[in-house]
Amino acid sequence: MTGPASGPIVLGIETSCDETGAGLVRMTADGPDLLGHAVASSQDEHARFGGVVPEIASRAHLEAMVPTVRAAFERAGIDPRQVDAVAVTAGPGLAGALLVGVAAAKAYAAAWDVPLFGVNHMAGHVAADTLEHGPLPAPALALLVSGGHTQLLRVDDLAGSITEIGTTIDDAAGEAYDKVARLLGLSYPGGPVIDRLAADGDPAAIRFPRGLTGPQDPAYDFSFSGLKTAVARYVEQAQRDGRTVDVPDVCASFQEAVVDVLTAKTVRAATDLGIGTVVIAGGVAANGRLRALAQERCTAAGLALRVPRPGLCTDNGAMIAAVGAHVVAAGVEPSGASLTGDPGLPVSTVHVG
Repeated sequence: MTGPASGPIVLGIETSCDETGAGLVRMTADGPDLLGHAVASSQDEHARFGGVVPEIASRAHLEAMVPTVRAAFERAGIDPRQVDAVAVTAGPGLAGALLVGVAAAKAYAAAWDVPLFGVNHMAGHVAADTLEHGPLPAPALALLVSGGHTQLLRVDDLAGSITEIGTTIDDAAGEAYDKVARLLGLSYPGGPVIDRLAADGDPAAIRFPRGLTGPQDPAYDFSFSGLKTAVARYVEQAQRDGRTVDVPDVCASFQEAVVDVLTAKTVRAATDLGIGTVVIAGGVAANGRLRALAQERCTAAGLALRVPRPGLCTDNGAMIAAVGAHVVAAGVEPSGASLTGDPGLPVSTVHVG
């Protein structure tokens, strides 16, 4: 181990979906410090299919792993002999993709004779914020929103106490973005292109439905399937009527419906639970309108809002190194030799023993 003044250095490896990430983080008295990270994406290889193809993603991880880890070390300006532990995404994610990352992490940990920690991808997204804004107040409320997940989480301890209080009952928000982009003939992934086009549209042009916002609906759960269907019906009706679909208006109105629900339920949950700090994490946290409306509503409710910079919102190895650094600092026992990927790993399992 490195000296107590400098703190342990953790290599984080992320391969849950279509991005191969490697990051190096040093835990300090002021929280985790990002030394350097690198990401290789296979997104372009999936674009023609309109979504991630697991077999292609797994092969891409195999090809990108060593170059990505090397790039992270180069950017950090350190030597592998300085690494004190290896953390890797153990789940949730695509089965084959997870196995590539776990196998690589085991190899690095064995080669360097350092402990291995399998950690939760979702906890990593929340931990990414600590790389920019320092230690997270306890408790905090996290809105985790990505292509595969939309959850509200109570975070009491990033090393092991995260509780889900709300989730999507169907499509995740990012998934809805991708599907709406596809029906509008836009490129994959849908989130960035819809966000960009929405800037030129009128968010009040079309009143799309807000899912699960009725008085009898679950207070903290989400649903975006009906919204996606409403957009499809609007486009189909316009085409039947011979009207030109105003794509920017559709994008802006769809996006407003998504972020309206996300921010309203998040603020309600924080207020109901008496939690003063809100974190927004995950790939969709890079969305400009979500960040703006969340800030507006959190400020009005007297809540502190923390959102990582866009480069730390999407999948990356730095976030895995960050949650790994918290786990190491907490003195948690390393994962065993039988560690493997778990596609359905619950968010309450921060560390896999």
